[in-house]
Amino acid sequence: MSAPVVNELIDLLTLERLEENLFRGQSRDIGTKYVFGGQVLGQSLSAAQQTVDDARTVHSLHAYFLRAGDINAPIVFDVDRSRDGHSFSVRRVTAIQHGQPILVFAASFQKQESGVEHQFHIPEVPQPEDVPPQTPPSPDVLAGLSAKMQRWLSRMGPFEMRPVYPRDELNPSKRPPYQQVWFRLMDKIGDDADMHRAMLAYASDFYLLGTSTFPSGISYYQHNVQMASLDHALWFHRPFRIDDWLLYSLDSPSASGARGLARGSIYTREGVLVASVAQEGLIRVMDATSEKPA
Repeated sequence: MSAPVVNELIDLLTLERLEENLFRGQSRDIGTKYVFGGQVLGQSLSAAQQTVDDARTVHSLHAYFLRAGDINAPIVFDVDRSRDGHSFSVRRVTAIQHGQPILVFAASFQKQESGVEHQFHIPEVPQPEDVPPQTPPSPDVLAGLSAKMQRWLSRMGPFEMRPVYPRDELNPSKRPPYQQVWFRLMDKIGDDADMHRAMLAYASDFYLLGTSTFPSGISYYQHNVQMASLDHALWFHRPFRIDDWLLYSLDSPSASGARGLARGSIYTREGVLVASVAQEGLIRVMDATSEKPA
């Protein structure tokens, strides 16, 4: 039996089929003001995967976040079967809430083929067993935060995260824009590769945009900092298991114009590069006395 939080994530990514190309998913409050972007990514991929032949697997996805999602309402996923060619299939998905699109998503699927091979090497970092688990802030610190922030910081989510060089997000210092994080699903799950990929899409939204804030010494937890994902791209290179340790190696090559760009490479502990990620997000720093705009 899996932990309740793992079963909850499986349920979240297992959509209800309303019509041949129409699906419905629920939303979860994990402590964020709006629906967590990774949730909509994982659900969109789950919807697209259900309309593609089993012989074809996703190799890339690209998405734009259009509106903030309502954590108290379900999301409808409308899948367009754009193309089924000899080797590739393309699906476009529109995620809809309250009659409006909140995300547009496209994914490409391919039959398995052999070809040229190379990859970057995994960074030299301590093994996950040598990295301390994350611990929530003390009760005294939590008491001074909003109820939403308390829920976010004290939650036991479905993933175990171990930043190799952790930063105090409540009192952030300035540092170069890169980090490495070991992560894995808390419990073992079955061998459904589609579910493992949907879960990776979900988890890939953690830590990305935050890496862009490192040189400025700011954090999403500061009330005058507004951050939101604008787009997200994910490429799947090789097989993996989400319930085995994976290393997320992140960097941010640029921040300007109230936007930050972040990239990530995801490796198995054996050093196999299994996925690459890129995201641009909004980063606004307002007057310290201001409240975040809605």
